[in-house]
Amino acid sequence: MPDLLANRWCSAILGLLAVALLLMVVAAPLELEAQMIFCALCLCATLILRRRAGRLAILALIVMSVIASLRYMYWRLTSSLGFESLLDMAFGYGLVAAELYALLVLLLGYVQTAWPLQRRPYPLPEDPRQWPSVDLYIPTYNEPLDIIRLTVLAAQAIDWPRDKLNIYVLDDGRRDEFRRFCQQAGVGYITRNDNKHAKAGNLNNALKITRGEYIAIFDADHVPTRSFLQLGMGWFLKDPKLALLQTPHFFFSPDPFEKNLNTFRSVPNEGELFYGLVQDGNDLWNATFFCGSCAIIRRAPLEEVGGIAVETVTEDAHTALKLNRRGYNTAYLALPQAAGLATESLSGHIGQRIRWARGMAQIFRTDNPLLGRGLSFGQRLCYLNAMLHFFYGLPRLVFLTAPLAYLVFGAQIFQAQAMLIVAYALPHILIASLTNSTIQGRFRHSFWNEVYETVLAWYIMPPVLLAMINPKLGKFNVTAKGGRIDKGYFDWKMARPYIVVLVLNLLGTLIGLWRLAFDGDADSTTVLINLSWTLYNLIICSAAVAVASETRQIRAEPRVFAHLPVTLHFPDGSSVDCETNDFSQRGMGVRLPEGLAVAHGQTLRVSLNRGREACTLPARVVFSKDSTLGLNFINLDLRQQFELTRMTFSRADTWASTWGQGSVDTPLGSLAEVSTIGWRGIRQLASATFDELRRLARATTDLESTQPRKT
Repeated sequence: MPDLLANRWCSAILGLLAVALLLMVVAAPLELEAQMIFCALCLCATLILRRRAGRLAILALIVMSVIASLRYMYWRLTSSLGFESLLDMAFGYGLVAAELYALLVLLLGYVQTAWPLQRRPYPLPEDPRQWPSVDLYIPTYNEPLDIIRLTVLAAQAIDWPRDKLNIYVLDDGRRDEFRRFCQQAGVGYITRNDNKHAKAGNLNNALKITRGEYIAIFDADHVPTRSFLQLGMGWFLKDPKLALLQTPHFFFSPDPFEKNLNTFRSVPNEGELFYGLVQDGNDLWNATFFCGSCAIIRRAPLEEVGGIAVETVTEDAHTALKLNRRGYNTAYLALPQAAGLATESLSGHIGQRIRWARGMAQIFRTDNPLLGRGLSFGQRLCYLNAMLHFFYGLPRLVFLTAPLAYLVFGAQIFQAQAMLIVAYALPHILIASLTNSTIQGRFRHSFWNEVYETVLAWYIMPPVLLAMINPKLGKFNVTAKGGRIDKGYFDWKMARPYIVVLVLNLLGTLIGLWRLAFDGDADSTTVLINLSWTLYNLIICSAAVAVASETRQIRAEPRVFAHLPVTLHFPDGSSVDCETNDFSQRGMGVRLPEGLAVAHGQTLRVSLNRGREACTLPARVVFSKDSTLGLNFINLDLRQQFELTRMTFSRADTWASTWGQGSVDTPLGSLAEVSTIGWRGIRQLASATFDELRRLARATTDLESTQPRKT
């Protein structure tokens, strides 16, 4: 006991000394030349550390970034705020507030991601009779039956004792075709008389009816693999206080950013940072968030907290918070064990994010993680960062327009000489960017976060602010999945806010160039700094505009790109071994051996093989070119559909093999990529504007031709 007390005192003293040293470095006054040397040394050290692999190098980078950022903010607050006019104060203090928000989120992000836990599966007992019973819920409201069918068939293929796995479709749409399908498939079907509390109420209704020791939850479009329960359940048997285990949300179709910008599988999507890194970091602090799907929950703790939370529209994260407050553990397993459909359209994507943002603001307002009992300090910080993240709308708009305050209105938002601004701001910006690139490189590429936030900022800002005023405002909206976009178009309604910001920055650029060339009183260095900032904003805004150019999506069922071994059996008795290019519920693309041709319209049989397992299905050739075949399956019965699902979507390696395997971030390469997309956005906006003008001209001409002529 005395040794333990001594160790605690030593740790406390060392911690205080470290904080004191940090404050001395942060607050040390330096002249311009000395600060420039400090800046150069910090950048050199950062570049050297980036080349060294390992967690200690990342921690050193974080320390460098924290010093540079805190030093900048200390200088900013003590040496650059002597505003002389109301205009300067309005723009200047607005920018400082946005910078303080960004700094807080940066520091909290480092806490979350500095040391991911990287949990691995824990083995189950060898005797399956010791495995617990599981109720698997598939809540649905307005999804088509084809989506539900695939999820149900995949759930039936899960490797778990049949007498200990009960599958239920929770249909808030109360549709007869769903009831008939569930009866045919042999799974449970649960409805209720109303739709109170939306998805949370649907799940809680099923919780009262079923009796399994554990609950596995999958959204209607999330297709589980066969290994889902075997990989995830072991941790519950090891840790009796574990209440929740979450796995990643992985998507086999592109989201609107990936589809419209043609970056699917080449640039990590918006959610990969959260599921690839942030959740793994949360796990270290016992603060894994429940994400509504692809998760296992222990029934007893869930019932203890009153079931799924109904007070907010992000019932999942709020439920995890309640479980943590009661002292239960939560865990994250960073292995994709299910895959689903991403939102098809930009408007649908924005609607989904609005709900998330409003819900997190509701939790912040009504069940603030900084207040109340039951959470550790680390848990409070993780939840706080998750909620603060969705307040980025206003700060992002400030950053996108801040240089215009000087270029257009002449407002002095920095009361300091230009080179001092560079000397303090440059290490803060560059070291933070390089540090995040090193930490996040596999799951988020540089500058893409700005694109995502720019697209969403205007739309999430009002509901977040309203939720802080009145948490009861707004309602739960279901994200539509499985739709089609028959014709490409430019979404003027969604793009309007950032077109305005783009035009403002273009105007600011022209004014800045004029001042640089003809205004003899202007400080050329200050003008150049603001012009550089405006040019960066132009790149980000134009890339955001490119996202609004919706491309066609003619497949109601997106195909999964995968190379699986198959055998084609022809009517004459011959067969050939080949592999797939892609597959879906209704067909697949096959790559033939060189020199083999198959006629369009020919019927054949396809054998899918995996080890000793195989299934054979009838198919017809609907596309034949060179060595590529497109096959559609012919009138598969329910058993054949199950076998197809078991051999394709349910494979344990289908999704994990591509998880986090994309190209690693290089900041300059990412900037070039975003710039290229931005130029494409400018061209698309010009083309859409020209088309709209032609449409209006035709409409005017048609209207005039229908008017009666005066005699």
